[in-house]
Amino acid sequence: MQRFASVLHLTIGLIIYCSMELKFTAQQIADFLQGEVIGNKEVTVGELSKIEEGRPGTLTFLSNPKYTHFIYTTKADIVLVDKTFVPEQPISATLIKVDSAYQSLAKLLQLVDSLKPNKTGVHATAVVPDSAVIGENVYIGAYAVVGENVHIGNNVKIYPHVFLDDNVRVGDDSVLYAHVSVYENCEIGKRCIIHAGAVLGADGFGFAPDAEGRYNKIPQIGNVKLDDDIEIGANTTIDCATMGSTHIHSGVKIDNLCQIAHNVEIGDHTAMAAQSGIAGSTKVGKHCVFAGQVGVVGHITVADGNVFGAKTGVNSSIAEPGKQWQGWPIMPAMQFRRAAVLYRQLPELVHRIADLEKQINALKK
Repeated sequence: MQRFASVLHLTIGLIIYCSMELKFTAQQIADFLQGEVIGNKEVTVGELSKIEEGRPGTLTFLSNPKYTHFIYTTKADIVLVDKTFVPEQPISATLIKVDSAYQSLAKLLQLVDSLKPNKTGVHATAVVPDSAVIGENVYIGAYAVVGENVHIGNNVKIYPHVFLDDNVRVGDDSVLYAHVSVYENCEIGKRCIIHAGAVLGADGFGFAPDAEGRYNKIPQIGNVKLDDDIEIGANTTIDCATMGSTHIHSGVKIDNLCQIAHNVEIGDHTAMAAQSGIAGSTKVGKHCVFAGQVGVVGHITVADGNVFGAKTGVNSSIAEPGKQWQGWPIMPAMQFRRAAVLYRQLPELVHRIADLEKQINALKK
């Protein structure tokens, strides 16, 4: 009962974005996060802040070691830290030690997000045909267009100007933000989030040149299939398959401005940062990580757990799992770092070689 009361107080207190009058204590936060308080258990906060900009009355967190020095100077009253954190000098703030400070902050933010008003109902300007199947507690915003035979699950939110073409399926608890376009026959699983301007199911880049060098379009008759718990960033495009499905498996997270070409398959819980692109028919394994602007050629296979640094060019299949890569041409990350050091020294090395050549020529004479 005491635990329930603490969670209830925290829930009320976390409406910090709407009211500064409500506060919650370090002990209440620790109870909710199953953490340990080091310091004043009764200190109260009513707002969040970044550790380098911490203010009295706020809670912040430390998860990146690069920011450790700020914990000794921050003015925030409470700091979430990992259980493994050991201070090297006195800290004025109260600490809450948890298994993972970053994940604990995510739990707090998720709770705040869950307190937002729940939108439901179909706006008068939305176009929804009789053939569409609409679940319970669905929100369809202004000027959204729903095609024939579309299936929308329970608790789905369709924001203004979204376009769902014929035969699209959207699973329970998914959210499609403004101006998302989903072409016909595409499937979106449960608890997916599609951010503004994303396009699912546009034609893959398929053209066949004829004898005169003109490009003839190859019809793209497949679809895009998203499994559950996927998030797609703003203005990202995922092309439909030539035949079959472009398939994004459960838990995948794709950032803004990414391009996924036709017939690509991405394994469970792979993450891809902004402006990365994967060419057609490539298969990516589970738990891979693509930093920003990574480019992957078509018709290759990438094994599970591979990590690619920013701007890496992946031009051939990778059969071994769990490796780190960077650069163009692609090479192991540690080798790339050593090569980068030499690259920065090239101007000096060129001058040294020129001087050596002069000395050799002088000795010959």
